[in-house]
Amino acid sequence: MKDILVNSTPVLCQSDNLAALLIELGYENAVVATAVNGEFVAQHSRGTSLLKTGDKVEILAPMQGG
Repeated sequence: MKDILVNSTPVLCQSDNLAALLIELGYENAVVATAVNGEFVAQHSRGTSLLKTGDKVEILAPMQGG
């Protein structure tokens, strides 16, 4: 288990990488942008983006506006 922050909220997760974390948190079918420790992580790189205790993950959904 790892203690990380997801959108500034403490989370205790089992996931080893960002792709697994998104599934663990229920985002498997969501269209989102992701970053780890302030660095953008493209969708195709999430499976190789390893997580460690203390990481800060941002998950952002697109918003419509005008």
